[in-house]
Amino acid sequence: MSVKLVLLKSGEQVISDVKQIFSGEKVNGFLFENPLVVHTDVGNLLLTEDGVQTPDKLGVRLESWIALSADKKMVISKDWIVTYVDPIKELLEMYEECTDGGEEDGEVSFTEE
Repeated sequence: MSVKLVLLKSGEQVISDVKQIFSGEKVNGFLFENPLVVHTDVGNLLLTEDGVQTPDKLGVRLESWIALSADKKMVISKDWIVTYVDPIKELLEMYEECTDGGEEDGEVSFTEE
């Protein structure tokens, strides 16, 4: 696989380099490498003419998923994965900056207006 945005049963959104773990031909779980939890902060909601609410800004912050773990690779049961998708370009760039040593403290944030 590749870098994916994963929604877990817990409601957490995790971005990680994801690989499938197979038992024969069946997927048993997933290997997350350098997982970071995605926190989003939605600004004020604006009501458009057609009744759709859209945020006026969106803040995104990445943090270590399991902050006190020394491990960079973690095995996740397939039962804990709700879905996984390709992240938007800006989120992928944030993840790459954070995992390639762009930020020493493992946290990166941005606000889109």
